[in-house]
Amino acid sequence: MSLKNGPAGRIRVKWRPSLGLVVGGTLLIVLGLPFAGLFAARLFDPPMTWPKAWAVLGTVTAVTAILGFLLWRLLVRPIRDLAAKAAEIEAGGPVTPLDHYGTSELRDLGAAVLRMGEVLQNREATIRAYTDHVTHELKSPLTAVAGAAELLEGDPGPTTRTRLAARIGEAADRMTRLVEAQRDWARATEAARGTATLSQATAGLALPIDVTQDGTVPLSPEALHVVLLHLARNAAEAGATRLQATATEDGLSVTDDGPGISNGNRGRIFDPYFTTRRDSGGTGMGLAILRRLIEAQGGRIDHHPTDKGARFDVTF
Repeated sequence: MSLKNGPAGRIRVKWRPSLGLVVGGTLLIVLGLPFAGLFAARLFDPPMTWPKAWAVLGTVTAVTAILGFLLWRLLVRPIRDLAAKAAEIEAGGPVTPLDHYGTSELRDLGAAVLRMGEVLQNREATIRAYTDHVTHELKSPLTAVAGAAELLEGDPGPTTRTRLAARIGEAADRMTRLVEAQRDWARATEAARGTATLSQATAGLALPIDVTQDGTVPLSPEALHVVLLHLARNAAEAGATRLQATATEDGLSVTDDGPGISNGNRGRIFDPYFTTRRDSGGTGMGLAILRRLIEAQGGRIDHHPTDKGARFDVTF
C-alpha cells in the first residue's frame, strides 16, 4: 500500500511490529508463565519459603504488567486514538495522521481512514462549491432567457426575434456546459484503475502530440486519455498548436508550445470555476476535473513555468 501522497503520506515511515507478532508474542508469554512458575518451584525446592514465593509472584506480576503495557501501547491506545480521529474528521476536523499507530496493520488502517476522510471532505466541499456556483453562474443565463422570453411575448419584429432566439440559445448552451462540467467533475473519482502507455491514449486529442518517451503510467487507458484530452483542450484554448508528452519514472510530463500561464494566474488554475475565458464560454472546470481525477488515483499534478508554453507534471 502506497503512502506517498495525500494526508496518508505524512505518516512517519518506521518499523512497526505486525499484529500477528504482537498476538503471537502475547500467547507465547502467557504460555510460558506456568512453565516459568514450575521451573521456579523446582529451583527453590526444598523448601519454598515465603520470600521465595513473593519473589516468584513479583516476577510474574512484573511480566504481566509489562505485557499489559505493551498491549495498551500497541493495540488499545492506537485503536482508541484512531476512533477519536475518525470522529474528529466526521465533525469537520483536520485530516492529519496520528502520532502513534502501534502495529503495521493499524498504520495501514490509519492511512485508509485518512484517505477516506479526505475523500468525504472533498465531496462535501464539492457539494458546497456546486451550490455556490449554481446560484452564481446560472443566474446570468437564466436572467438572459427570462428577459428574452419576456421580450418575445411582445411580438417583436423578425430581426429582434432572431437576436433574442440566439441569446436564448447561447444561454442554454452555457448552462449545458456548466452542468456537463459538474457531472464530469463528480465522475472523475470513479475512473477505473489500471495501467496504460502514453501511445495508447493519444488519439482524438484537440492538438497533435509528440510522445518523446513512451512508458507505462498507473492510469487506465480511459483515465489517461481524459488527462491528455483536458491538457490538450486547455492548451488549444490558450493558443498552443502542439503537445509534447514524456513518460517519467513516477508518472508523465506534458508540455505545450502556447503562451504559458501568467504569474498572477498560476496559483488559481486548479481552482474550480476559475477561468480567463468566461466571455467565450469557459467554465473553469477543465483543470479542476483533471486534478480531481489524478488525486482519486493516488497522484498529483503540478504546473511548472517554462521559457515558452506550460508544463504539467503528473506524479504517483
